[in-house]
Amino acid sequence: MSRDESPRSRAALADATDHREREAADLRAYAHHRKPRARERLIRSYLPIANSIARRFDRGQRVPLEDLQQIAAIGLLKALDRYDPAHGAAFSTFAVPTMEGETLRYFRDFTWTVRPPRELQERAIRIEPERKQLTNDLGRNPTARELAAQVGCTPEELLDASEAAHARSSDSFARPATTQEGDAATLGERLGDEDPGFEAAEASARLDRLLNTLSQRDQLVLRLRFRDELTQTEIARRIGCSQMHVSRIQRAAPAQLVQNAATTPSEPNAPEHDAGYESSGQAAVAYGSDSGGLGGKPPGESPKPTMGAVAKR
Repeated sequence: MSRDESPRSRAALADATDHREREAADLRAYAHHRKPRARERLIRSYLPIANSIARRFDRGQRVPLEDLQQIAAIGLLKALDRYDPAHGAAFSTFAVPTMEGETLRYFRDFTWTVRPPRELQERAIRIEPERKQLTNDLGRNPTARELAAQVGCTPEELLDASEAAHARSSDSFARPATTQEGDAATLGERLGDEDPGFEAAEASARLDRLLNTLSQRDQLVLRLRFRDELTQTEIARRIGCSQMHVSRIQRAAPAQLVQNAATTPSEPNAPEHDAGYESSGQAAVAYGSDSGGLGGKPPGESPKPTMGAVAKR
């Protein structure tokens, strides 16, 4: 067996020596004369190393492996263009750091959804490797002060960098997401939206406060007109005044609401009764008739404005 292995070993050694000599010749030919064929042979020879470096940076997250392989290959091309055999260093010693640096530069410059300042960005990139190193050295998770000292910044700057690290990636609104009930939905469907009901409730509450700044007679007229949709004639009969007086109240009360809206106190005082308006009996009759069937608008009469329209005025 040893007799068979000896010729094989010598043949393998001869092949390796011949390969190194051809590679050295190609490196000189490309460095001095930029020969395309020499460049192509060198790329094919070192492309497996570039793919290996790409797999090392593949974390299955932001960048597909195929993209990383292309980035590492770009680093290989740059290393070929910059390498000088006269310096005496092996090409692999020069090419590997160049490919790694090109990959790291891509992560730094093109994988951030939001680009923070350069200093903050570089600090954010350093946090995770330093955290892992300290965890191995201390046998526990490092404190914020220990990690900040290792990174070379203050705890406040460390916190800023940690927050900035969240900007490295984004998510698609179309990504499938499962709810707690097990229903399938997209992330966009689960995001909250502005509810117009809150605005309507706030407007209604404010209108109630503004109505309290009016006299009881004006409040009654507005409620009978806009909520119960009575005609001016019907309102006049209920409160005991002329239809013309009701018309004047209907014009003046909304204008008073608009004026009070700009100067409404936090707790408006209760309004006083109008002189000459006997509200005790008539108001009771009007408010008590809400459930007793106040008449609707007569046939053929034009539509009444709503209380919302009063609020908008």
